[in-house]
Amino acid sequence: MGLGFFGSIIVGGFAGWIASLIMKAGTGIVANIILGIVGAIVLNGLLRVIGIYTADAWLTQLIVGAAGACLLIWGYRKIT
Repeated sequence: MGLGFFGSIIVGGFAGWIASLIMKAGTGIVANIILGIVGAIVLNGLLRVIGIYTADAWLTQLIVGAAGACLLIWGYRKIT
């Protein structure tokens, strides 16, 4: 069972916030939520392609979302 819509937004917000602290991005709450959710989607997709399935637990999604958001911030900085 997944986190659900609101659970995903909350976990995504925390993941984006953690990523913004790690990467010193200084983004706002809306950007944090977007980065966390998109980061989790992107990294989960990449992990599944190589055969790694991440569980639907909130802690796992928080870690994957934060790592994915860090990758998005890093990538954005590289292209700008």
